[in-house]
Amino acid sequence: MISVSMKNVGKSFGTNTVLKDVTFETKTGEIFGMLGPSGAGKTTIINILTKQLTVDSGECYVSVGSDEIGLMLEHDGLFSKLSALDNLIVFEDIYGMSRKQTLEALERVGLSDAAKTKVDALSKGMRQRLVLARAVLHKPKVLFLDEPTSALDPLTARGIHTLIQELRDSGSTIFLTTHNMEEATALCDQVVLLHKGTIIEQGTPKEICERYNAVKTTMDLESVFVQLTGGGLE
Repeated sequence: MISVSMKNVGKSFGTNTVLKDVTFETKTGEIFGMLGPSGAGKTTIINILTKQLTVDSGECYVSVGSDEIGLMLEHDGLFSKLSALDNLIVFEDIYGMSRKQTLEALERVGLSDAAKTKVDALSKGMRQRLVLARAVLHKPKVLFLDEPTSALDPLTARGIHTLIQELRDSGSTIFLTTHNMEEATALCDQVVLLHKGTIIEQGTPKEICERYNAVKTTMDLESVFVQLTGGGLE
């Protein structure tokens, strides 16, 4: 069983409490969404689960080793003077992948024609797709995606959504943070709503909407969030 979980996790930076009693568990082969506005604590949770931060209290668990985890985080970490292909070759060597697999990863995100283009000449959307290619190069069992379509145009975002769904269907467990309600409704099998470091609701998008008598549209989760907090997710 592949799972990612937290139990009663708390985290503070100085006098600023960022997470309070956070508890959740993913299921194998699902897209698990964590929804909340900027500053809610979503990135902190990913940083804890990927061992970039330690907890102050509680427990966290990822059932696979670090070599079976893929990351697409807020800062892309790309080498701007290298080509798209050369950026992946760095990780090809780290993971012991073949050149054929690296080229297939580029093709999968639609960047074959840009393989020799330097990163600093790529558009925002192309950079995002390259980061996703890097994250899935070694076919991870668990994939962490921190707002993967932030600031992208709708067409590019839909392409990334399709790839995320394909990864889920191939068996990967995906942990996705977003403040985009349409994205969460379209992609996620299970979601939690995070507000000021506290989980205020969790379940499938449909279950949460029905719990609060929300009409079933792509904006329902936002209406639930407004009911619970008095504010939106932007």
